Amino acid sequence: MNLFLEAFAWLFDPANWSGPDGIGARLTFHVVFSLAVVVGATVIALPIGVAIGHTGRGREPAVVVSGALRALPTLGLLTIFALALGLSALAPYLALVVLAIPSVLAGAYAGIGGVPRATVDAARAMGMTEAQIALRVEGPLGLPTVIGGIRAAVLQVVATATLAAYVGAGGLGTYIFLGLKTRDYPVMLGASMLIIALALVLDGAFALLQRLVVPEGVRVRRGNAQLRSRPARSRAAVG
Repeated sequence: MNLFLEAFAWLFDPANWSGPDGIGARLTFHVVFSLAVVVGATVIALPIGVAIGHTGRGREPAVVVSGALRALPTLGLLTIFALALGLSALAPYLALVVLAIPSVLAGAYAGIGGVPRATVDAARAMGMTEAQIALRVEGPLGLPTVIGGIRAAVLQVVATATLAAYVGAGGLGTYIFLGLKTRDYPVMLGASMLIIALALVLDGAFALLQRLVVPEGVRVRRGNAQLRSRPARSRAAVG
């Protein structure tokens, strides 16, 4: 219990938040670095996932590749990149992009490919081009699932970005590795709690975004479906 009190005391001490090595600077680096990783993974995986979902081709190879990338040990990958590229932020960046790609890719092809074929065929019958169908029909309808894939990637990256400190890149993981080396367990615990809180905050923000991007027509249809699924109240209960 004293360990937790010491961790909270370290966290809420204003002196620990200031300066280039303070919690504020390391927290900012952790957030910016994690979001930059997810942006990089999205730029690579999103177009591929949209193409797979729209055409229906290449889904099986994408599943195999995603599974293989998920199976890669991130620490081992990070070590290989660090040995090849040197100790910098580039090595953990590339390792974490590889980690984030499967979630973004799966969300993209599942979201776009999950749009009802009748809706796509109706858009095609109206004379829309394939690009217009992907952007104006499949994109908006599949966006909640696409955002869900990015949300999962953000959670994975925020938690794993602590490994960036393994090669001296910085972030909140610095406190964990430093505390492990000096046996300063309150600092390790405080940094861990901060990372968990950050992951929960970002997950909540993306959950809200995922809810807001649901098209209005889909929201109304879901509401009507829920109303139809509710059991009718008996006359006695109504009074």
